[in-house]
Amino acid sequence: MFANLIAAATSFPTAIYTVLLGVVLVYWLLAIVGMVDFESSGIDLDIEAHADASADDLGAIASYVVAFGLSGVPFSIVVSLLVLVGWTLSCLAAVTLQAWIPTDILRWVAGLAILAVSAALSLVITARIVRPLRGLFVHHTAQSNASLVGQTCKVLTGVVDERQGRAEVAQRGASINVRVWSPSPNTLKRGDTALITEYDAGTHRYLVMPMPPA
Repeated sequence: MFANLIAAATSFPTAIYTVLLGVVLVYWLLAIVGMVDFESSGIDLDIEAHADASADDLGAIASYVVAFGLSGVPFSIVVSLLVLVGWTLSCLAAVTLQAWIPTDILRWVAGLAILAVSAALSLVITARIVRPLRGLFVHHTAQSNASLVGQTCKVLTGVVDERQGRAEVAQRGASINVRVWSPSPNTLKRGDTALITEYDAGTHRYLVMPMPPA
């Protein structure tokens, strides 16, 4: 059974998903060690903020994301779920169906059908998985978060620099997860306590500094 699974994962059409799954795994390994910020790869539906991109292209991407019910969470999570679900469906179909197909030509035709069906079903399944996750990625506006300046926060990412950084600010009832940055080099790392010193309304990020020694 294991040999059949390996054969299915490395043959058409599942091999396409297998390559994509490898890319996704590398991405999340980099996210775990703090080299990338998984929330920074989301699709920004504010088209005017992308001065160097085509508004038509961005609008089309945004409309598809919303239409398929994939909005509300970082796009990196959506892509990861799409690849994982598609790989699982394609692999199961290859194991159970393609072994019964007698000729190579029919196997390629069946492979194209499996690729199309697994891609379509992965959209439906991913949309259902994403729905309960949206509450975990609520973005707060500047008006509600401007008062955070002067408070302390706990760093959540492996590094904080000019490009990336997330931190948690303790509040009554529930903590607030915010985007932060700090000039490099600095000593900030996951679990450190930092001081919020400034809010940038243009990028919706907070400037943080390491806490001075007691």
